Amino acid sequence: MRQIALTFLIALLGAGAFHLLKIPLPWLLGPIAGCLVAALAGVRLKGLKPLNDGMRTILGVAVGATLTPAVLASFPAMWPTLVIIPLTVICVGLVGIPYFRRVWGYDFPTAYYATMPGGLQDMLAFGEEAGGNVRTLSLIHATRVLVIVVALPFLLSGIWNADLDNAPGVPISTVPVPELLLMIACALGGWWAARKVGLFGASILGPLIVTAIVTLSGYLHNRPPAEAIWAAQFFIGMTIGAKYSGITMVEVRRDLIAGIGFCVILIVLTLVVVELVLLANLAPGMEALLAFAPGGQAELMVLALIVGADVAFVVAHHVLRIFVVILGAPIAVRLFRLQSAD
Repeated sequence: MRQIALTFLIALLGAGAFHLLKIPLPWLLGPIAGCLVAALAGVRLKGLKPLNDGMRTILGVAVGATLTPAVLASFPAMWPTLVIIPLTVICVGLVGIPYFRRVWGYDFPTAYYATMPGGLQDMLAFGEEAGGNVRTLSLIHATRVLVIVVALPFLLSGIWNADLDNAPGVPISTVPVPELLLMIACALGGWWAARKVGLFGASILGPLIVTAIVTLSGYLHNRPPAEAIWAAQFFIGMTIGAKYSGITMVEVRRDLIAGIGFCVILIVLTLVVVELVLLANLAPGMEALLAFAPGGQAELMVLALIVGADVAFVVAHHVLRIFVVILGAPIAVRLFRLQSAD
C-alpha cells in the first residue's frame, strides 16, 4: 500500500507540474512523465489494477453513450477503412519481427509479441505461453503506448490545430443524478458480464456494449462528466508510468531503446497509411490518425473524446485491430512450435 500511495503522489505531482507548465493533456501525460522519471531514478512504483480497470469502464460508458441511432447507421460506411486494418497489422509484423530479431537479437516469440500492437495483458499472456521474455515484452509495449500517446497530441495540434484544452465532457453538476447512477450501473454491470463471458478488453467493451443498448433504448442522454474522464486519464497515465518500475540500465540500453526505435517505425507506417486514406478520401484526417495509430485503446479513446473526433469510428477500428492480433496469436504459437520441431 505504501508503494501504491507513493505512486499516486508522484503521479499527482506530475499532473500538477504539467498544469503549471500548461502542457497539453496534463491529467494523462503528467502522471506518465512523473512515474517514468521516478522509475528511472530507482523509485519502486506500483499501480492498483482493479482501480485502473474500474477507471477504464468510464471510457467504455463514454463511447457507448455516443452510439445513437444516427451513429449506428453510419457503421456500414466504415468498411473501406476497416478492411485496411488487417493489412496494416501484417505490414507491422513484416517490419517489426525482423527489426527485433536481426537488430536486437530477440528470439522469435519475444520478437513476434513485441511487434504485435495488441493489448498489453493479452500479448504478455500469449508471449509467456510461447516462451518469450515477459519483462522485455512489458517494457516494449509500455514504451509503445507511451511514445504514441505523447507524440499524437503534438501531431493533432500541429497538423489539424486540434484544441487539446477542450473539456472532455460537461461538469458533473449539470448531469442529472438518475443518469449518473445509470452510468455507474452500466459500467459495473457491463464489466462484470464481460468478464463472465471472457470478452477481451472486458473493462472497456463490456460497459460500452451495455451503455450503447441503454442509449439506443432512449434511457441515457449524457456522456460521463468531465471530472470522470479526467480521473480515468489520471489513473491510466499512472499505470503506464508505473510499468517502468524496477527498470535497470541494461534494460534501458536494450529494451527501452529498442522500443523507441520500433515506435519511430510504427509512426512512419501509420502516417503512410493515413496519407493513403486521405488521398483516397476515405476518412477525415484526425479520425484516420486516431483510428490507425497503434497505441492503447483506452488512451486513444481519451484523445478522441478531447479533440471531438468521431469516437465510434476510432473505437471500431481499434476493436478490429485487437481482434485480428489476438486471432493471429495462437496461429503464431503453432508456427513457432513447428519451426522449433524442425
